[in-house]
Amino acid sequence: MTPSLTRRLKRMAGLENHDRTSSGAMILAVAAQKGGVGKTTTAVNMATAAARYHELRTLLVDLDGQGHVARALASQYENGEPVSLSDILLGHGRDLSEIVHATRIENLYVTPSDKGLAATEGILAGRIGKEFLLRTAMRKARDRFDLIVLDCPPNLGNLTLNALSAADACLVPCDMSVLALSGVADLLTVVETIQERLGHGIRLAGILPTRVDRRNRKVTEAVMSGLEDTYGGLVCATSIPVNSSLARAQMEGVSVFDFDEKSKGALAYRDLTAEVIDKMRSMNPEPGR
Repeated sequence: MTPSLTRRLKRMAGLENHDRTSSGAMILAVAAQKGGVGKTTTAVNMATAAARYHELRTLLVDLDGQGHVARALASQYENGEPVSLSDILLGHGRDLSEIVHATRIENLYVTPSDKGLAATEGILAGRIGKEFLLRTAMRKARDRFDLIVLDCPPNLGNLTLNALSAADACLVPCDMSVLALSGVADLLTVVETIQERLGHGIRLAGILPTRVDRRNRKVTEAVMSGLEDTYGGLVCATSIPVNSSLARAQMEGVSVFDFDEKSKGALAYRDLTAEVIDKMRSMNPEPGR
């Protein structure tokens, strides 16, 4: 790595000083420019693991208009809230905490899916201070939870920008493909821009290798080598393997822990959650409540 890149990565990782913008819950954005890299699977299972195994009061926020979070946890809650996330982001005077649903999993709460978010994305473009609408709408919610996980859309639009501008840290899933690898660089450029131009001290919680298939050895080793050569210690120690239990759990509308707690996918997400929580706590001396 060049000295310039090393300095940039240290800043994104929080190895240079940044102050938290507010107290209360730790906020983690799970973001990727490319779809299909396991972003929602990661957000859902990390939020569940944090609630179940770490006993953190956890809120999972679905910012993806495709509603994948609702499908992944379909059997765990009822989605009937008339007020949507779009209503809140468009400034109708309400707080995110007003649309929170409890789930059947102790300590885990979710916001309902909102298919209107695609239209909201375009409307936000013309709003003053559009980057901070979500952060403003989360003020009360931040005081109610220990951890908030933001599942971002699979792009670098206004909703992802809002999530990154509200979050303390960002986790970037990357599957074993060249396209996903190039998408990581684009997303990190956005994180760096938010740090420098918007003055928001978001840090990088890690780059997460997903869908790691040891049987496809040549491609897997090439992508992993590319990640490690470019980003070094910013690559998570935990990787997520190809595991049928992850897909089957999603089809059943449950977390992988409810489907098969001893599966390779479940064990990997337990390890990942512990790793990221430890990292966020080291970034923020007094996280959560």
